[in-house]
Amino acid sequence: MKQKFLKLLAFFQPISAESKMFFIQHLGVMVKSGLSITDALATLSEEAEGKHLKHVIHDVATSVSQGKTLADSFACYPSVFGELFVNMIRAGEASGKLEEALKELHCELAKDHTLRSKVRGALIYPTVIVVVMIGIGIFMMTVVLPRLIGIFDEINATLPIATRIVIALSKFVTAHGLIMALATLIVCGLAITFARQPKGKAMIHFLMLRFPIIGSIVRKINLARFSRTLSSLLKTDIPFATALTITGNVLGNVYYRKAVIGFSGAVKRGVTLESLLRKEPRLFPPLVRQMVSVGEKTGTLDTILGEIANFYEEEVTTTMETLPALIEPLLIVVLGLGVAGLAVAIIMPMYSLAQQF
Repeated sequence: MKQKFLKLLAFFQPISAESKMFFIQHLGVMVKSGLSITDALATLSEEAEGKHLKHVIHDVATSVSQGKTLADSFACYPSVFGELFVNMIRAGEASGKLEEALKELHCELAKDHTLRSKVRGALIYPTVIVVVMIGIGIFMMTVVLPRLIGIFDEINATLPIATRIVIALSKFVTAHGLIMALATLIVCGLAITFARQPKGKAMIHFLMLRFPIIGSIVRKINLARFSRTLSSLLKTDIPFATALTITGNVLGNVYYRKAVIGFSGAVKRGVTLESLLRKEPRLFPPLVRQMVSVGEKTGTLDTILGEIANFYEEEVTTTMETLPALIEPLLIVVLGLGVAGLAVAIIMPMYSLAQQF
C-alpha cells in the first residue's frame, strides 16, 4: 500500500533535479558541521518541499536509524536516487570521506542540470515557432479559406492551379479534421512507443549521431557527461572498472552507453582506456584520446577528465546559444514561403476577377 502511495506521489509530484541538488548540498553542510546522519535526514525531511521528497527522506532516515548504511537506504528508491548517486555515497562511506563524496555528487548534479537546462532552453524557441506555424496553418485552412471558397464558388470562374490546390486541401482538412487529428495522435503514440523500444531507440540514436548539427551536439553532450561522471567517480576511490560501468549507465546515447560499459571488462584485463577509446573513433575524437593518454601516463586521469568535461560543457553552451540564431533564418524562410503561397493562391483569382470587371 505504501509503495502504491509513493508511486502516486512520484507521478503527481516528481522530485526535480533542483530539489535533489539542494538536499545533497544541505546534507553535506550538516555532515561537515558534525551532525549525525540520522539527525540531518530528520531535519531535512521536515524542511523538504513536496510530500514525495518528504516521505522519501523520512523513510531513508528511518532506515539509517535501524542500522542500514546511507547508500543502501538510498538504493531502496532507484527511481529517485540513481546508480551514480548510490555508488558515490557508498564509496564515500567505505573510505570515510562521505563529506567529500557529497560535495562531488552535488557538483556532478549541478553540472548535469546546467547542461540539460541549456539544451532545453535552446529548443524552446524553435519549438514555439513551429507550434505557432502549425496553429496558424490550421486556422487558415479551417476558418479563413472556407469563407473565401464560398465567394469563389458563387463567381463560378476558372481558378489558378495554386488556388485549386489550396481549396482542395482546405476542404479535405475541414471534412476530415477529426479523423486527421485522431490519426496524428495514433501515429505519435506508436512513434513514442517504438522510440522507447531497444531497436527503436538504437535507430533514433544512430540517426541523431549522423545528422550534421544534431550529431555534433549529441556527441558533445555525451562526451561532457562521460568525462564529468567518470572524473567524479574516480575522485571517490571507486574501482576503475566499476566506475566505467556506472558511467556507461548514465549516458543518454545507447552507442556511447554500450561502448563505455564494454570498456569495463577490458580494463580489468589491463587494457588502457586510451587504447579502448581509439577503437571507437566515431564516438571519441582525437582530442579526448590524447588527453586521456596524458592523464593515464601522469596519474592525473580524474583531473584531465574534469578538464575535458569543462571544455565540452563550454562547447555545448556556445552551440546552444548560437543554435536559435542558426534556426531562426530557416524558420523565417519556411514561414515566409507558406504565407507567400497562401497569399498568391488567394490574391491571384481576385486580381483576375478585378481585371474582368
